[in-house]
Parts: sequence; structure tokens; C-alpha cells
Amino acid sequence: MPAKLTWTATQDAQIQRLRAEGVSWDSIAASLAITRWSAIERGRRLDVPRRPARVTPAQDDPDREPLPPGHPVSWTALTAGTVLDGIPYPLPCFPR
Repeated sequence: MPAKLTWTATQDAQIQRLRAEGVSWDSIAASLAITRWSAIERGRRLDVPRRPARVTPAQDDPDREPLPPGHPVSWTALTAGTVLDGIPYPLPCFPR
């Protein structure tokens, strides 16, 4: 029979923080080196929400015209976190 887990306040806080950030139970379990079921059960006992709160994106006007190619809003959304982050549109490889 497996040994019983002894939970610490640090582990409890980590479960609560990670789940609030939207991290999956699989990732939480891996970071604590426990089974997924153990992480879920501990989260249940701590009253951690089963699913993190969903963020509702701002609603655009559905009747607005499409943004032109390279518009700062769409270009930033496409390139954020990539090697193109911060590089202005158009790229030198695009014909003008």
C-alpha cells in the first residue's frame, strides 16, 4: 500500500496559485511530483475551483469593417511572443 501524502502549506498554496493562473491539473501534478488524481483531490479539499474562471474577451463591434493587412492591432496579436515581436509591418521580404 502506498504511503500517505503529508501536505504542507507551501504545496497547498502552490496548488491554489497555479490553479488560479489557469494551469492544468496535469501540470500541477507534475510540478509537485504527485499523481493527477492526488492533485485534484487535494484541490477539492482546499475548495479550489474545478475550472479556472474564464476571462471574457472584450466584444468587438460585429458590424465593423475588417482591419487592413498589417494593422497594429492585428499585427501585434499575430507576432507577440515570436521572433517578429516588435518588428514593424511590412517585412522587407514582402513586395510593396
